Amino acid sequence: MNRFGLVADAGGTNVRFALVDLDASGSVALRAPQKFTSRDFSSIVDAARGYLAAQNLHEAPASGVVSVAGPVQDNAINMTNLGWRFSGGELDRALGTTQVQLINDYEAIARSVASLKDVDLRVIGPSILPKRDERETVAIVGPGTGLGVGGYARTQKELVPLVGEGGHADFAPSDDAEIEILKFLRRKFGHVSNERILSGPGLVNLHEALSDVEGVPYGNVKSPDITAQAIADKNSFCGRVLARFCAILGSVAGDVTLTMGARHGVMLAGGILPAIADFFAASDFRARFEAKGRFEGYMKAIPTRLIVNDNAGLLGAATLLISKANR
Repeated sequence: MNRFGLVADAGGTNVRFALVDLDASGSVALRAPQKFTSRDFSSIVDAARGYLAAQNLHEAPASGVVSVAGPVQDNAINMTNLGWRFSGGELDRALGTTQVQLINDYEAIARSVASLKDVDLRVIGPSILPKRDERETVAIVGPGTGLGVGGYARTQKELVPLVGEGGHADFAPSDDAEIEILKFLRRKFGHVSNERILSGPGLVNLHEALSDVEGVPYGNVKSPDITAQAIADKNSFCGRVLARFCAILGSVAGDVTLTMGARHGVMLAGGILPAIADFFAASDFRARFEAKGRFEGYMKAIPTRLIVNDNAGLLGAATLLISKANR
């Protein structure tokens, strides 16, 4: 049997696992990918053990790469929106591997790009071909359990992931209604980051804030309820909430693009957008993305594409794992 490794993509809502042939050449292939609900497990060790036991393996994976939602330091993570704390060394000892490396989930998304096909991407807005230069910079923005922000810079020799925590940057309102939304959320949270609005919990915050601004009776709802009602009736209150969510995301994605100089494109990721893809494509996302005053023309030339492959994080982790194994 060829050497094999373990890859995982651990988010606040779901954790995914797959096996990878470490001797593979050519395109990255995932073996037995599987998704679990993160909160069904007390730790990633429990989740990984359960996944591996179900594979009926005769030996432990040789090595692994785990993509995690949050900042990695010294190969360890305290996951912002879940509460799991673990390190690569802890996974090595528990699973019998020789080396598990933790990487930020948006580094994994960046590394997945080479493995994504046209079917894995949906154009949002006008069909603009990405520029092809010797050097290129692409931004990645994605609302899920949190708000991920990252990107990559490509040179002739390599792809360099750009990892940050831009989801926690300050929310900047773009009109009077959003000024009132900001005021409401400041009373509730003090500091209002983009993630307080552009995430699953953020969508609930936005629903509550807009209820207050518009004088609409507020009822306790969860983010899936909001998206379901919005898709069923775009003219409903939930439809207006989700429309505002998409518009704000356009402004934030535009800010990230300007800050990074990402003239070669923006990739949109995260767990929320693929589930509302048609609503999102018809929203004001692109109009707000381009609405940057004197730089509107600059923004119009930049393509925005939605990643609709649920396993992009696993593909990116596998890309890194195979490259490490073959050095």
